[in-house]
Amino acid sequence: MQNTCHISPIEKPTDEMWEVIGGGIGQYNTQHGGPEGFQHLCLALYDAEGKVVGGLIGEIYWGWFYINLLFVREELRGQGYGHQLLTQAEEAARQCGATNAFFDTFSFQAPEFYKQHGYQVFGELKDFPPGHTRYYMTKQL
Repeated sequence: MQNTCHISPIEKPTDEMWEVIGGGIGQYNTQHGGPEGFQHLCLALYDAEGKVVGGLIGEIYWGWFYINLLFVREELRGQGYGHQLLTQAEEAARQCGATNAFFDTFSFQAPEFYKQHGYQVFGELKDFPPGHTRYYMTKQL
């Protein structure tokens, strides 16, 4: 059998690539894991002038809440905004049917903050990036 396919590096995926690759893995996952019930969850933190100064972006699927990003501008940290974002997002995820949450964070990104909110480390990669640790954390909602 002759090999007629070839592999080429691509700088930026096209819509067709997302459709074939993303759609293909999506169908495969649904076939084996059942409908995922995918939903985006996003909360924005606005300042007095209405500018975005932080927020949380996550996803809910298969009953799990994945926290992709949580950020509060440095000058606003320590004022409870991160706590409010996290607790409101967890509650919204519960209302959407999520029973657990997970994410990854680095040793320089305040893992203690998440531990104070009941998250536990279930995995870690040392020296990622060099001199730091990447933590994988989870919590039952």
